Amino acid sequence: MNYIAHIRESDEEQQSVEEHLLGVQSLAEDFGAGIGLKHICGLAGLLHDMGKYTSAFRNYILEAVYNPEAPPKRGSVDHSTAGGRLLYETYHTVKINRFKGILAEIIGNAIISHHSYLQDFLNPELESNYLQRVRDKELTEFDQSVALFFQKVMSKEDFHLYVDRASEELEGYLAKSSSMGMEARCMFLTKFVFSTLIDADRTNTRKFEENAAEEPVQPVEELFDTYYKRLLDEIGRFGDPNKTLSSINRLRSEMSEQCDRFAEKPSGIYTLSIPTGGGKTLASLRYALKHARKYGKRHIIYVLPYTTIIEQNAAEVRRILLDEANILEHHSNVIDDIDGDDEHMDGMINVRQKLKLARDNWDVPIIFTTMVQFLNVFYAKGSRNIRRLHNLSSSVLVFDEVQKVPVSCVSLFNEALNFLRTYGNASLVLCTATQPALDFVEHKLNLSPDAEMIDNLHDVITAFTRVEILDRATTESFNNDKLTEFITEIIEEKRSVLAILNTKSVVKKLYQQLLTTVSNVPIYHLSTSMCAVHRKEILEEVRDLLKKGEKVICVSTPLIEAGVDVSFGCVIRSLAGLDSIAQAAGRCNRHGEHERQQVYVIDHEEENLDRLKEVKEGKRISQQILIDLKRDSSEHGGHILSVQAMERYFQRFYKKFELDLNYQIPKLGQGMTRLLFATKEENTYCHDYYSNTKERIPLFLANSYLTAAEHFHVIDSATKAVIVPYQEEGKAIIAELNGARRIEELSRLLRKAQQYTINLFDYELQQLDKNGGLERCLDGQMLVLNERAYSKEFGVDTTNDSSLDMNLF
Repeated sequence: MNYIAHIRESDEEQQSVEEHLLGVQSLAEDFGAGIGLKHICGLAGLLHDMGKYTSAFRNYILEAVYNPEAPPKRGSVDHSTAGGRLLYETYHTVKINRFKGILAEIIGNAIISHHSYLQDFLNPELESNYLQRVRDKELTEFDQSVALFFQKVMSKEDFHLYVDRASEELEGYLAKSSSMGMEARCMFLTKFVFSTLIDADRTNTRKFEENAAEEPVQPVEELFDTYYKRLLDEIGRFGDPNKTLSSINRLRSEMSEQCDRFAEKPSGIYTLSIPTGGGKTLASLRYALKHARKYGKRHIIYVLPYTTIIEQNAAEVRRILLDEANILEHHSNVIDDIDGDDEHMDGMINVRQKLKLARDNWDVPIIFTTMVQFLNVFYAKGSRNIRRLHNLSSSVLVFDEVQKVPVSCVSLFNEALNFLRTYGNASLVLCTATQPALDFVEHKLNLSPDAEMIDNLHDVITAFTRVEILDRATTESFNNDKLTEFITEIIEEKRSVLAILNTKSVVKKLYQQLLTTVSNVPIYHLSTSMCAVHRKEILEEVRDLLKKGEKVICVSTPLIEAGVDVSFGCVIRSLAGLDSIAQAAGRCNRHGEHERQQVYVIDHEEENLDRLKEVKEGKRISQQILIDLKRDSSEHGGHILSVQAMERYFQRFYKKFELDLNYQIPKLGQGMTRLLFATKEENTYCHDYYSNTKERIPLFLANSYLTAAEHFHVIDSATKAVIVPYQEEGKAIIAELNGARRIEELSRLLRKAQQYTINLFDYELQQLDKNGGLERCLDGQMLVLNERAYSKEFGVDTTNDSSLDMNLF
């Protein structure tokens, strides 16, 4: 009898279970081999669909495909538990070897979860989701599945030898010197194995369904070599020795050379503290390309706080490297993970399955993504996120503006980086002008010795001083009336003014007030209510006016201050954290075009920061440092943006949020670090389990992966991506997505659609829904904004009443 894994939609060709298992094993082995986990990952691939060796599943898939009018009952056949049970019964019941017992738990959890998310070994109800599946659940044809597996896929003798090799890999993995406890190491290993399994399974299924020859791919070593030469050519053009370099350009060139030399050092966790405007994008790329060539890295991944910087930096890198195809921008998930367990649909190909199979795994040489997406890879629920994790290994990761890591995620961020460095063969660069104190917290970041790439940092910072910070925040307060008046006064002299405020609502009101007050000066608005393409167009218009020396006013949320390449004659920054003030200052006189220019720090009384507790606390600490300097000008290094002031700021900031750094979950009364990393002695649920049963849980691992993921959101309130029909291109992408049938076509369109998405909170979605501003496409999986709900001036209009802007479309 032929046992079926999948049936192709186009011609009803059948993929056998053994073809699928061996194909997924091979891919998973490749994904894990780079960090010494070839057999551990391969074992997950080998066993994940063993449960399809049953007459029940065979009948189920045939009935589902050939009788769609009366499909079989949802969830009536469990095929994902069998592989996990085989490992448990063979290596976790009698004469348990420690390493093979742990191996059974790690790989077994990945296998039973590959249609949902990793299960809890012990949950808040003191039950083990894992044991309920691998030990307790009734599997009617299990013995037949095992016999057929050993007959068709791998002999029993070879299977045991394969597990021996996997066990040796686990022993070597756990023997590495690390500050992490055993539970933390196993948690990250489980997630890595799960990632390789998800990607291998979906890739093999996609290739079978597409039935198309894979296009040849240029070896990444050759690509990085070509890129490095092109980058040096570009650097050579602006650093021509025949030209007289400005002092700033000479410093930029020197720091770029230092990064090149630093790339010779072994992989580690390093800091690159180039001042704002010092050319850190190209300098960090120079390090990354040279290091990747020397040490055989597969990817270079830039992680940035705002999508605005992604658009700008990716465009610059594409221009220099002369490549479009191999540089990916990943802003957000256009399609959220399908809720719940989708095991009942496995084998069938429909819209939901095609969206799941779409290439969304960071499988390109250079990737630009956000901090939100990076943290989601490690900690958020949903297989779409974690599928990308294994591609972070054997890579160079550059974290630009790393001070923007949300307070609640600091410990989780640090531990993820420690894992990638110690176990993932990655090199990591923390790239910012304002290095946060990440080694002052409980879960410390293990920086490498002599971690800073730039020599004589204090002198470099002094040389890059192009502005003076004027304190208007400790002696007076501003509202929009007063701020409008102030901008009106200084625009004549300064020609260009950038005002950065903390909330979207106050930014929008100031923009509207300036429109009615100031004449003959172009006024622009920027916020995250606008899609990426829209923001890019606005920034291009602003840059053009700045270049021509014409008058221009821009009012923005903080999205403009982190790395966006613009240079205004004057910047006004509403009081916030010291790092934000420093970043805002980097948008003024950026290239040293003039003598020192002014950055005014103001206190805006109309901003409501009650829901922005980090901004509110940062503002309070900055205000205190400003008061200290007013009282004694020699304090904090004598300057608001000195290294000493910044260190003091971050130490006070993290001290204030000490209890929040471990991602506290009030509902559970503990932090996420405890759910994921706690030893059995520290684990609250283990203590409660013993109190209730007078027995210890019969597992090596007892952490709560699913519970942690269900509670994880990088920002307090979850958002959803909505595609905007902005301009003809946006509308065309939506139309094409609605008509797309092939998986590769969906993958291409979903990537393009990221430039036309905005992320909205639930209350905004509800308001849009109520006002008829939302539509749903692709079987309800994709949210699309109605044209009337988007304004050419400030983006999303939840009242769905921007009909005056219809000429935009």
